Amino acid sequence: MQNWKPAKQEKILGKNKRIEILNTKIDVLNVPQTIALVEEYVKQKEPLHLMGVNADKINELNENERLKQIVNSCGVINADGASVIKASKFLGKPLPERVAGIDLMQSLVALSEKKGYTIYLLGAKQEVVEKTAAVLKKKHPALKISGIHNGYFKEAEWGEISAELKKVKPDFVFVGITSPMKEYLIEFLQDDGNDSVFMGVGGSFDVISGNIPRAPEWMQKHSLEWLFRVMQEPRRLFKRYFVGNMVFIIDIIKEKRKGK
Repeated sequence: MQNWKPAKQEKILGKNKRIEILNTKIDVLNVPQTIALVEEYVKQKEPLHLMGVNADKINELNENERLKQIVNSCGVINADGASVIKASKFLGKPLPERVAGIDLMQSLVALSEKKGYTIYLLGAKQEVVEKTAAVLKKKHPALKISGIHNGYFKEAEWGEISAELKKVKPDFVFVGITSPMKEYLIEFLQDDGNDSVFMGVGGSFDVISGNIPRAPEWMQKHSLEWLFRVMQEPRRLFKRYFVGNMVFIIDIIKEKRKGK
């Protein structure tokens, strides 16, 4: 891993309020407000790391100082987790709603088709990212996809990816690789002079491509998407969600007591 220095604070274009939960800054934004604000970054050609945080991310950044600096330096930080919304209400600083990453990504793709913005897909297996591009193009025929790249590359190749992005100059780069490498990569690409809107989208390419199913709508409505994911990959996700959620709840209770 390259030597790292404190993350640069991105320019904050919006005048929206920010709260802090467990050392994590979060914008008080709903979905339409987020989309409108993100478009301002595109129009002004201002680089942006569009961040979404859930309980797992907050737990992780409190164990990783570099990740904490990157997250808190982002120009837009959304609550992408029902537990974060509930925690904000419990702490007396309520956030308006969950801004789900996969839904936000698809809204920004729709916006790109409508306004002529270009997108780049970076991450997942080659066949998955190719299928994702095909699905998006079928749904949005006028969408301009400036390029795709799978997520299987070494840190030594980051410079090549940056050079490709500088060549095609996409308005949006959706990054589907695991955390915290995703955040480190986006930080590198921004420091190297790329002024796109970068958004980490986790496993969204797998869902959009049909490689893995998304939770039924009733589970989404009742904030049970996490449970559906655990049912799909119990060995990998049980500790993250069940143990991680308990750690998050305990820390939130401690923060509430400190506030009192």
